[in-house]
Amino acid sequence: MDRRQLLAMLAAGTAAALTGCSSDDGPSHKVTPRISGPVATPTPSASAKPIATPPAGQKSAIPAGTITGLPGHGTNLALTVDDGASPEVVGAYVKFAKDTGARFTFFVTAYYDSWTTHKAALRPLVESGQIQLGNHTWDHPDLTKLSASEVGSQLTKAKTFLHNNFGVDGTPYFRPPFGRHDATVDKVAADLGYTVPTMWYGSLSDSGVITEDYLIECAQKYFTAQAIVIGHANHPAVTHCYDHLVEIIRARNLSLVTLNDVLVSPA
Repeated sequence: MDRRQLLAMLAAGTAAALTGCSSDDGPSHKVTPRISGPVATPTPSASAKPIATPPAGQKSAIPAGTITGLPGHGTNLALTVDDGASPEVVGAYVKFAKDTGARFTFFVTAYYDSWTTHKAALRPLVESGQIQLGNHTWDHPDLTKLSASEVGSQLTKAKTFLHNNFGVDGTPYFRPPFGRHDATVDKVAADLGYTVPTMWYGSLSDSGVITEDYLIECAQKYFTAQAIVIGHANHPAVTHCYDHLVEIIRARNLSLVTLNDVLVSPA
């Protein structure tokens, strides 16, 4: 089921009854246009008590090919947050990280003003390793519909943006928009250093507008050990749910991790 169908069912109030939470978040979401000018950041209500940090230990080698979860046994959870259409939501995620010690990976769509709006607050978290940045292209096209040179331009522009603003380039991880990639996309990406197409197993299903209750339902379903879960920094529902997300993480004795916390490129 693609995302457009899912959102249509949500609007009709039938998605939960028919399918529960989407595990792939669909291949065809649309994000809101970028917003310019000053923004007011919502205040997450999550408790300031720190979330468990990842246990020290040997990292696992990045598995060959596309990844959809964390290898091995453990209690880690990789929350990966895409896009950044809303400066308010990006700002709220940054505050969430500061308040709780939460660690996660943003897959940055570099076109959005959110990333420069919150650069001053975000960069120290990137430099410390608490927040990791990956490449989600410049402006979120379906890469499989572009020429090889256009795919390269999308990834290169985002790579340059990340390097110039945050001192990192996101390699080796990239997330193709809509989850769509093929052999040509993967080769172009690998030539630029993005050797790991990073997909997911579970989703908060929040690329579009959903209710807070539905988002929490999805978190309850997919916040599990060694999962990679996708969320989005596009709409405000998640900013009202941090307490609930923290409760789930703590109740299940999970540790929020970045991909770099637990994975390393093979020698």
